[in-house]
Amino acid sequence: MSWGRRLVRVASPLAALGVWQLLTSLDVNLWLRFEQFPTVVEVASALADRIGTETYWQDLGHSLRRIALGFLLAAVLGVAAGTAVARSRWAADVLGPLVEVVRPVPAIALVPVAILLLPTNEQGIVFITCAAAFFPVLVSTRHAVRALDPAWEEAVLTLGGGRFRVLFSVVLPGALPGVFGGLSVGIGVAWICVISAEMISGEYGVGYRTWQDYTVVDYPGVFVGMATIGVLGRLTSTAVEALGRRVTAWLPSAGEGGAAGPARPSGSAPASAPRTDTAAPEGPTGPAPTDSAATRSSVALPVPDKEPVT
Repeated sequence: MSWGRRLVRVASPLAALGVWQLLTSLDVNLWLRFEQFPTVVEVASALADRIGTETYWQDLGHSLRRIALGFLLAAVLGVAAGTAVARSRWAADVLGPLVEVVRPVPAIALVPVAILLLPTNEQGIVFITCAAAFFPVLVSTRHAVRALDPAWEEAVLTLGGGRFRVLFSVVLPGALPGVFGGLSVGIGVAWICVISAEMISGEYGVGYRTWQDYTVVDYPGVFVGMATIGVLGRLTSTAVEALGRRVTAWLPSAGEGGAAGPARPSGSAPASAPRTDTAAPEGPTGPAPTDSAATRSSVALPVPDKEPVT
């Protein structure tokens, strides 16, 4: 990244903070009522006070633990369910209709279900967080698996590999870019829902503390909570994207040898070998007829029947 782009990225939030400070310090009231907003200086002062308290870090720890548990569960279940729906007709028929019916329901609307179903509020918040991230991961995984070139699977089966070999050598490595796209979206949705769940039924956490500040009309404290949520969301999203770049480092980049071709699973052989057959000699009236078997390789590998997808 060039220094010019880095400078713009630093200057952009600083300019936004400057405009915020100017509008609030001057009590601007042009339809938008900035006179009720705390200034940047007031929010910074409140943040400095909160950072020095034990309660702030306890709330941070509770929210991070809930995000970690809910998001990891969503990642495992979403990848497994998405792969199953994409690879198995039986799973698609059983899970597909349920997924499409439940997916449009906002995760925060599941708060009553979590309260009735689970014994503690803590488990209910983790459940809501998991439900929020589950569907983006599932849908992205399903599309990524279905978009894979079937030639790779056929090559593994031709060489004697079984279904588990296909799954772990072709399907999952080939779908990783799409999977991490879903994880990146899922972590953002998870933060939205965990904060909302903490506001409704939590006892600790950043969302709970932000709502408490609102009820006692502590507006600088509300903005401290919002800023904390934004920073945590950015850090976790960046961590997921960095992990995705690391585990997909084997993918060709656009700058390597010109335009990058289609992604190839790690450790796989090229999709096709160069042709070695020569053109048939011409007869008096055109090309001489040739036997198609003569143009094939002298050593033919047996091609087993492809195992049916169940």
